[in-house]
Amino acid sequence: MVINTIISLKDTVVQGEGNIVSDMGGEKVMLSVKNGKYYNLGDIGGEIWELIQSPTSITKLVNMLTASYEVEESECLQQVLSYLEHLLNEGLIEKR
Repeated sequence: MVINTIISLKDTVVQGEGNIVSDMGGEKVMLSVKNGKYYNLGDIGGEIWELIQSPTSITKLVNMLTASYEVEESECLQQVLSYLEHLLNEGLIEKR
């Protein structure tokens, strides 16, 4: 299967600035000051958010998640790329 993405395994991502994040009932929620929107990052999305506090490669991110959860690497990669692309499109993360 060919996945057409704007983020790939060779990329590194990091949290964008200007976001206020809080823990609500075990899930991360975020207010983007820049675009005035609230986001529910969820449980695993919140974990991804924490893992990208400093620049982190997509490969390292997928490896950490597959070590923590029972998920096939290909499925994890597909879901992580989709999630990160959403965050990137919203201006919440930076790609390096």
